[in-house]
Amino acid sequence: MFTPKYPTPDTAPAPATPQTTVPAPVVPTVPAPAPVAQVAPVLARPTVQLTPGSALALAAGGGAVVLVVGAVLVSMLLAVAITAVSVALVAVVLKSLLKDLNNQR
Repeated sequence: MFTPKYPTPDTAPAPATPQTTVPAPVVPTVPAPAPVAQVAPVLARPTVQLTPGSALALAAGGGAVVLVVGAVLVSMLLAVAITAVSVALVAVVLKSLLKDLNNQR
């Protein structure tokens, strides 16, 4: 039941034999003359037509993106401000403790 089942040896692919090729002789060629520069015709590009519904959806989507990005930026700024305040409080407490320690001696 738990023994592996190996394929029969005749189903294995035959090893490929390497083929040797003789390189073709190098023939010098004359370079072709440079082509004359031609101006490509300007193709008419299709214009994008915005219907009132698609314009409203585009505006709503843009507003949602602005709100999400703004919320992320505000939360990051708030995290930095809270960290700065806590570091400042720790500095004041340490300064007070060191001052009291130095005054006792």
